[in-house]
Amino acid sequence: MTATPAFTTLGGGPTVLMLHGIGGGHLAFAPQVETLATAGFRAVAWDMPGYGHSAPIEPYTFKGLAASCIRLIESLKCEQVILLGHSMGGMVAQEVVARRPDLVRRLVLCGTSPAFGKPDGDWQREFIAQRTAPLDAGKSMAELAETLVPQMVGPGSLPEGVRLATHCMGLVPAATYRRALECILTFDRRANLGNILVPTLLLSGEHDRNAPPAVMKKMAEAIPNSTYYEMKGVGHLQNLEAPDEFDALLLNFLELPEALLH
Repeated sequence: MTATPAFTTLGGGPTVLMLHGIGGGHLAFAPQVETLATAGFRAVAWDMPGYGHSAPIEPYTFKGLAASCIRLIESLKCEQVILLGHSMGGMVAQEVVARRPDLVRRLVLCGTSPAFGKPDGDWQREFIAQRTAPLDAGKSMAELAETLVPQMVGPGSLPEGVRLATHCMGLVPAATYRRALECILTFDRRANLGNILVPTLLLSGEHDRNAPPAVMKKMAEAIPNSTYYEMKGVGHLQNLEAPDEFDALLLNFLELPEALLH
């Protein structure tokens, strides 16, 4: 039986569970944890297996990551959660919704996609090479983060947010990072988009090259009960690049009465 992943929590009220991306950790949602708790929600940010204080899983697959997330949801003793996933965390969120739709009340997907494409595709190979070559050359995760994070953000990003993103990525164990990259290559939940029936908010960044707005807009069109919004001036790390705007969009969605969302 897998161990329950580590997480941080603040506040009381409906539970919002936040799932970070490949270069993240629970700290990557620090601004949102505070905002949500202040607004009357129980904000929970996990460390994905292999990150922070969460034990790694074997094999490192989306099935296993979803099982860990479901275990965490069940341990939180709430009937349903609002599930928010960024990047790879958005893929885990889609996997959870596909396997246990009964656990999710609303869904927020940011900077993510329904599939990573062909593992042998040029773009995919380039994506992996760009992220593993520095490690193969003996660079640390902190050094990799210094190079990679500035390439992921847009011209309007908040410097403090970029610093926090760089700090988070530097803390990721290199072995976990490699496993997560291999895992992402296998993701494809395109066929399940039409089965996502809960109210869903999709947020993209104008300058996001990892999950381009066009990809997220198309994704939103396939999810029956969804709202799509493109954030201007930012890239892949929307919640850290423009936390105030991100939080306003998130709260607006969360505070809409159920009746208006159907």
